[in-house]
Formats: sequence, structure tokens, C-alpha cells
Amino acid sequence: MNFKIVCYGVRENETAFFHKLNLYQFQLKLIKPLLTHENIETAEGADGVLLRANCTADRKNLKKLQEYGVKYVFTRTVGYNHIDLEAAKDYNIYVARVPSYSPNAIAELALTLAMSLLRHTAYTTAKTANKDFTVDPVMFSKEVRNCKVGIIGTGKIGLTEAKLFKGLGATVLGYDIYQSEAAKRVVTFKELDELLKESDIVSIHVPYLPGENEKMINKSFISKMKDGAILINTARGELQDNEAILEALLTKKMEGFATDVFANEKEIFFQKFTNNDELDPTVKGLIELYPRVLITPHIGSNTDEALKNMIETSYQNFYDVLTIGRTSNAVSLTKNS
Repeated sequence: MNFKIVCYGVRENETAFFHKLNLYQFQLKLIKPLLTHENIETAEGADGVLLRANCTADRKNLKKLQEYGVKYVFTRTVGYNHIDLEAAKDYNIYVARVPSYSPNAIAELALTLAMSLLRHTAYTTAKTANKDFTVDPVMFSKEVRNCKVGIIGTGKIGLTEAKLFKGLGATVLGYDIYQSEAAKRVVTFKELDELLKESDIVSIHVPYLPGENEKMINKSFISKMKDGAILINTARGELQDNEAILEALLTKKMEGFATDVFANEKEIFFQKFTNNDELDPTVKGLIELYPRVLITPHIGSNTDEALKNMIETSYQNFYDVLTIGRTSNAVSLTKNS
């Protein structure tokens, strides 16, 4: 198909997937860096672009894309807040996303982080890496089957994590405004305050709703948690108040914290810092609490199955707009409001 797509943020391990799954024979240009103001010219000559999270698709870049003749700006992610929908409408640019992908990818990471903190494996392996094989009191832990795990947000990802924890023998509690019948078969639903009070591990799987739940994980939220609990956030960084979390860790109100996300994370993730002073002081404080704090750079969806889902759906989105003039995965100002 004589249709040119420039794909941004394509990691080395992803290249083979992009080519293997290109069943419609699109002309691909794969670019490792994310789209920025500095490399926008790489889109010249394209019919469409495919972004990932943290690409810059603001008014300035969208105007440039329109000038290049780009009609389609798609993202291979669920979230699309990196795309200025108002500008896209003004420049008559069609926007689409990937509404879902393997829930196991993020659920498994959340479980892994939680179990690492519960069993103190990061602490222990850090010691043995330094040739210290002594056993100390920190290495003592509960078994997860004797724990209560609270899942906040029991959609596809949260429910998948709940099933994983239940398979390990944990008692799984859930909180969600919408209590699906499928979730009711796995979790015991509680009011939020009750879940926080009882849970040894709390895992967050709710969407970020601007103007509604910024920093929902704040001082008040944490004060309701069980003393010595573990908190996991693989959802959105905007949901967490980093200062409140840091304070809770320093006072030992919270035993451990793991996150795969930060607000404004492109200022932190996907780059290597040589000077700690370049980091936000609160983020720096969290990092320094390793191994009680585990941070992964937004790798929740960085699995074979999730990547396959993202690419296949993205290609289908392009194929649909070219053959029938629309895709069910389109996003617009109307849908966003």
C-alpha cells in the first residue's frame, strides 16, 4: 500500500514487530526518539504518524504536520493527552488511539513490584550483589496468602491483578464505582476507607480524570491506610502526591512504595541523569529510599503481547480510515468532553 507512516519512539526490540505485523504493506519509517519540536521535520513526506506516550503533538507540531500534508496523527496508547485535540480539529487532522491492550502486562508488573517489596527481594539481592550473604531482620516477611490486597479500580487490568493475587492465596478486596459481576466473583468489594484500613498491599488501577482526581493518593488517603502497608501505582502519575508519599515513607507510616509512572514523566523517564541535582527534589528523595521504593520507567506495557496488540490495532486504524473513511477508535473534542 502506497501509504507512508512515520512511527516515533520505536525501541530497538520493537523494530521486528513493526515489520512482521505490517500485513497491509504500509511504507514505514521507524524513528527511535519520541516526536519533539526538534525532530518534527522527520515527518515531512508522510501521510500519517504513529506516536507513543510522551511524544509532543501540541499545536506547534500539529501545525507543522498539516503543512507537511499529514492527515492522520494516531497514537499506539490508550491515553491521548499528549495530542492537542483542539489543534487537531483546527488543522483537520484525524486522531485515533488504541483503546486497550493486554491487561496482563500491567497487572503482572504491579504484582511483581508488590511481591518484591513484600519479600524484600530488592533489599536482599542488593546485599548479595555486594557479597554480603548474611540474613538480617529486614528479610523477614509475611506470606502473601496471609495478606489482604486492595485493588482500587477493578476494570480489565485491576481484575487481572486481582485474579493473580487470588491465585497466590491472598484475600483480595476491591473498590470501584462500577462493580462488575465478573469482579464480584473475584474480589470482596469494600468502601474505599475500609479497603485502605484493611489492606496490606494497595494497588491503583484507575484512570486519570483531569480536574477530578489529581493527587488522589494524598496525605488524607495515606492516613487511612493500614500502618506499614505497601502502595503500588502502575496507573497514572498524576494520581499520586509525591511529597505526601515521601513523608509517609520517612515516618514509616508506609513500608514500601512502587511506581511505574510520574506526572510530567517525560522530564524524568527515558533519559540518563549524570547529576542528581537535575532531578526534582521529591523524586530524588524517593529514589534515595531504594530498596523501599521501586521505580520503573513506564514499562508496564513493555511486553510482547501488549506491543503486538498496540501495533496491530494501530495498523487496523490506518487501514480502516483509508478503506471506509473512519475507525471506531477515533478520538475527538466531542468524545473527550
